Amino acid sequence: MQPLLAPACGGGQGPGPYAGGMTNPPSADPARVGSGLRIGVLALQGDFREHLRAAEATGAQGTAVRRPGELDGLDGLIIPGGESTTIDKLARAFELADPLRKYIAEGMPVYGSCAGMILLASDIADPATDLSGAPQQTFGGLDITVRRNAFGRQRESFETDLDFKGLDFSATASGVEPVHAVFIRGPWVERVGADVEVLAQVEPADPEHASHAAPLPGAARIVAVRSGQLLATSFHPEVTGEKRVHELFIRMIRGEA
Repeated sequence: MQPLLAPACGGGQGPGPYAGGMTNPPSADPARVGSGLRIGVLALQGDFREHLRAAEATGAQGTAVRRPGELDGLDGLIIPGGESTTIDKLARAFELADPLRKYIAEGMPVYGSCAGMILLASDIADPATDLSGAPQQTFGGLDITVRRNAFGRQRESFETDLDFKGLDFSATASGVEPVHAVFIRGPWVERVGADVEVLAQVEPADPEHASHAAPLPGAARIVAVRSGQLLATSFHPEVTGEKRVHELFIRMIRGEA
């Protein structure tokens, strides 16, 4: 399989600064699940544009967040994939880190994708360090331990289908279709706390993972979790057009999931 070209969670260049704020108004169609909601996307680095589009596809108003005041009035926040250490540094430089921790601790619904999963984790098994030797920081909220770049380098990127809990709202006569997931230098979860629900795992013996540098040893790898109003995935649903993960997040905000 050829390496996938998309924002990497462990490194790489993200899009440039986002010039706008709201990219479309809320949907006037009350049948759209996100109608009337205002969803922020942390727009410091990474593939935030794709998440804005995914949020808007639900009918929600999407708004880019780069300053503390832009957190006010949000119904939920998405932390995108990108470079977790860069997002950490920029969040502190823009004085966003402490307000984000406060909002998360107070119960703001947040979805973290790839690097976003790392930034929501309480612990990182292999944190990057700065020139002074200080480890990277996270916003916290999820009682999990993650390992960065766990599936290998960019050339080990792969796609697979996952059984994903919580998507019963998308069931058809044949059941719930699997989620087609794209992994690009993604993390995996090595520990979950008592209040964390595992939503999806990558099985080590799955033959679809021929792109791995080596077989996955031991147990299945946890790649999606939820705890209360917090949701995190190791993979990029915004890359494939898989809309159900964002819809699940919207339903969590509405108290429907």
